[in-house]
Amino acid sequence: MCLKSGFCLRADSHVLRDQSLSLQVGLGIIEFPAADVISIQQLSESPSQAPPPRNLAETHDDPEAVLRNAADVEGVDRDFVRSVARIESHLRQQAVSRKGAIGLMQIMPSTARDLHVDPAQAEENALGGAKYLRMLLLRYHGNSALALAAYNAGPGAVQRYAGVPPYEETRSYIAKVTCEYDQLHAKAAPPLVAAKKPNAKD
Repeated sequence: MCLKSGFCLRADSHVLRDQSLSLQVGLGIIEFPAADVISIQQLSESPSQAPPPRNLAETHDDPEAVLRNAADVEGVDRDFVRSVARIESHLRQQAVSRKGAIGLMQIMPSTARDLHVDPAQAEENALGGAKYLRMLLLRYHGNSALALAAYNAGPGAVQRYAGVPPYEETRSYIAKVTCEYDQLHAKAAPPLVAAKKPNAKD
């Protein structure tokens, strides 16, 4: 399913009720106004027939492979996940921020606990980061500027300011990730989850 915002989502099933479209995504249900939906396409492979994720042991020493696998497992654009990791840690699992964020996706210990991942393990770190990005993209209906702002400053800050917080660090972060993403995405195939380019008004 693709929305007017440019956000596309893979779902297990959908039901149209009145003016809302309910999507079954894993164990959860997400609702969107029917008027916001541009198209719904049936995939050639059902989730049960899709190829299984790569063996994580095969990706252990290759951060690029670790990130690709995590993006595929969570159904998020590979370039978007890689762009976040590139700006967060320069793709280094050993990176630790001043605030205590860990690994290539720079996951805070509290966030890692909520996501049930070990941020010290590259594969789990990447999976946790990709899962968190997916959650944020869904929460903000594909608005990547808000998703990135929440990834950097926290959802509470986005809610408090009703948009991208006026923090220089956060606005610079969004610009850097977007620039990295644009460079990668220009060479890539259409994503599973397409991140909308930040709006200058956000």
